[in-house]
Amino acid sequence: MGESLVIASGKGGVGKTSVSINLAVALAQLGKKVTILDADIEMANVELRLRLDGAGVSLHDVLAGKANIMEAIYDGPGGLKVVPCGTSLEGLRSADQSRLGDVLRELLEKAETDLLIIDAPAGLGASLSALAVAQEMLLVVNPEIASVADAMKVKATYEELDGHLLGVVVNRVTYDEEDLKIEEIEALLEADVIAVVPEDREIKKAASYREPLVLVKPYSDAAKAITKLARDISDNKYGPAEGHKEDIVSRLLSGLFGRKKG
Repeated sequence: MGESLVIASGKGGVGKTSVSINLAVALAQLGKKVTILDADIEMANVELRLRLDGAGVSLHDVLAGKANIMEAIYDGPGGLKVVPCGTSLEGLRSADQSRLGDVLRELLEKAETDLLIIDAPAGLGASLSALAVAQEMLLVVNPEIASVADAMKVKATYEELDGHLLGVVVNRVTYDEEDLKIEEIEALLEADVIAVVPEDREIKKAASYREPLVLVKPYSDAAKAITKLARDISDNKYGPAEGHKEDIVSRLLSGLFGRKKG
C-alpha cells in the first residue's frame, strides 16, 4: 500500500492546487510513482490545469457507483497519474460524497503508487474525509493573518484525527512589509515552515498554458522552491508518520453522516 499526503488550506485562493500539482510532478520526476487525486468534489480544477477535462470516467462517477476507482486513473504530465474529480453539474448531483473515504482507501490498496497526493477542498467541512484518510498533511498558507487563522482550524482538526503534519508551505510570498514573517507564521501555527514559494509571474503563465510550472519553467523561483521541497520529501527529511495506522475514516463519517461505514 502506498503512502498518502493530503494538501490542504484554510481558505481558497492561496494557490493550494498549484502547489499540489507541481509538487506531485516534481516527485514523479524524481522517480516516484505518484498519483494525484482531486478531492474537491464541488469546485474541482486539477483536470482543467492538466488538460484532462472531458477525459471520461471521473471521481464523480466512482462516487455515484457508476465505475470503480481504477477506471478513473489517467496518465498525466511528467510521469504523473491523475484521478480527475469531474466538473459537470450532473456528475456533482449524482456523487455520493459520503463514499469518498472508502474510495480513497480502495485506491491506496489497489493502485501501484508510492504516494497518493490528495488535493483537498479549501476550508474545513468539505475536506474532512480527505483529511481523515491521509497519513500526512501539508498545509498551504499565504503570509497574511486571515489565511493563517483559517489554517489553524484545519491543523487543529487534523491533529484531533491523529494525523501527522508534515509541515507548512508559505505560498505567494512577496516579501512586502505587510507580509507575515516566517517566524510569526510558525509561532501562530506551532508548526515548521518547510517551504517558501515566492510570488512568481511564471505561475500564471504556466496556468494559462495548462502545464505544470516545474516542467515549462523549471528554473523559475517558484519552481525551484517546489522542486527543493520535493527532494526533501523524497529524502524523507521530515520523517515518516508514526503511529497513524488507526482507521479513523469510519469514526469521522459516522459523525458527518450519522452512520458508520463497515
